[in-house]
Amino acid sequence: MKKNIIYISIAVIAGLLAGYLIFGNSGTEQNAVKDLSDMSDTHDHSGESENQMWTCSMHPQIMQPEPGDCPICGMDLIPAESGADGLAMNEIKMTENAMALANIQTTIVGNGTMSEDDGMITLSGKIATNEENNAVQASYFDGRIERLNVNYEGQKVNRGQLLATIYAPNLVAAQQELLTTASLKESQPELYKAVRNKLKLWKLSEAQINAIETSGKVRDNFPIYATVSGTVSEVMAREGDYVKQGQPILKVSNLNSVWAEFDAYENQISNLKVGQKIKVVTNAYANKEFDATVSFIDPILNNATRTVTVRATLKNTDDLFKPGMFVTGKLKGEMKMTNEAITVPASSVMWTGERSLLYIKTNPNEPVFEMREVTIGNRNGENYAVTEGLKNGDEIVTNGTFTVDAAAQLQGKKSMMNQGKKEDAMMPMSEMKMEFSENFQKQFKKALKPYLQMKDALVASDANQVSAFAKATSTSLKSVDMKSLGSMEQSHIKKSIEMLDAIAANDNLENQRDHFVILNENMVPIAMSVNGTDAILYVQKCPMANNNKGAVWLSTEEEIRNPYYGDAMLTCGSVIEEIK
Repeated sequence: MKKNIIYISIAVIAGLLAGYLIFGNSGTEQNAVKDLSDMSDTHDHSGESENQMWTCSMHPQIMQPEPGDCPICGMDLIPAESGADGLAMNEIKMTENAMALANIQTTIVGNGTMSEDDGMITLSGKIATNEENNAVQASYFDGRIERLNVNYEGQKVNRGQLLATIYAPNLVAAQQELLTTASLKESQPELYKAVRNKLKLWKLSEAQINAIETSGKVRDNFPIYATVSGTVSEVMAREGDYVKQGQPILKVSNLNSVWAEFDAYENQISNLKVGQKIKVVTNAYANKEFDATVSFIDPILNNATRTVTVRATLKNTDDLFKPGMFVTGKLKGEMKMTNEAITVPASSVMWTGERSLLYIKTNPNEPVFEMREVTIGNRNGENYAVTEGLKNGDEIVTNGTFTVDAAAQLQGKKSMMNQGKKEDAMMPMSEMKMEFSENFQKQFKKALKPYLQMKDALVASDANQVSAFAKATSTSLKSVDMKSLGSMEQSHIKKSIEMLDAIAANDNLENQRDHFVILNENMVPIAMSVNGTDAILYVQKCPMANNNKGAVWLSTEEEIRNPYYGDAMLTCGSVIEEIK
């Protein structure tokens, strides 16, 4: 009996415990769910979508809170990169993953230290033939090359060596004269002497002339001998060719001395002068340095490379240097390095021809970068001296610079390709007031009709119609009375006529559009100063035309129809003024 009571008590306790666990936890879970529900009600998630901005890939200055079309060019907007809050206008922020994938490395710059290479300028160049030692072997008489003994480049020739054999009809006749006058040399010595001198002018030697006279026979073919020793650099004739007197057959270069021609940048010119000692190194003889002296500095700068040629003459009696061989020159610059100089690795600098650029890490705790323009001094080995634009303690990108620049360019920030310079402020066209007589205004309004037709033809990309309407507009403008106009007004009219005539004479659509840019710079201010046009005129502008400088035009329709791009970007542009 007692055992049954114990079992029943245990069962009751177990049941109560199970019920508590089941229903107690359920209540707790419900409370937890309720708490989460309350939290979701009070926590606003809409900010995530509200913070998403949309931009245009062609016009990154466009920022809109919703997707749609670009108001400038009509392209679909794309999501703008988020998380760039708090950045300056030209700063970019990269992710840690992007930094690791591109292996972007930074270095804190400081004062340079003196070394044996300080003040040394390193120049790159090539070995070239010494043009002072070049010679041309020419034919001394008219004739046909029967045999060419030297017929390939690189072949060595020695002074007096037989180069070619030529059949010369004039020499055959001259030999006949020699044989004839030889029998008269006692009675007519002057005539005999004149014939011998004639043969000497054709480079025949005394021995050759005497041999002809002694044998009494006429030779058909005559030899041409080398007058200098050297290496053939160019073969300028072939066997069977007919050559004129003085026509080149071979070009011979004496390689006993050669030129080492180096390229020096603009910022290095001030440290160079004729007579400086220069050490020349080439990969062919890596452990040797050859001494030379700067003999010439080109006075003309190469506009394409922004460099000048620096030349040194090298002795080459052992035939070590071959024309075309790459060489490096090292010389001591006139400007001395100091302990205050800031040096940066060459890998950190980007060149654009006129500018030297690098990237600064502006936030020491985050990967935030900004491009900076600097002034570069001498190159010392693998380092550059920076004279302006950096200070001690700046952290610069030393590896992966072009990757950072590409990221900046994609985000529309200041980069190597995008200088980020503000355009010069132009006077608004509405403020370019001009004074015109009523008679002129009536005549000008007549010219607007063919002008608008020309604009529509540009929209349709019809070059022939553009030319026709340009001619009509020009004819109309030429008939206006300009006697009462001021100098500024006359200048605008004359420039407009000049551009219209250029458009009319051109059948290339792109050239017509280029002239249309300048035409509108003169026509639009005139139209804005004319009172009482027949209909509302809209001054419209495309910011991408004229190499992204922007260009305007006149239209009677408010809807954009771009004459600078036609179907390619028909709706790119906006209305900037109304002429009522």
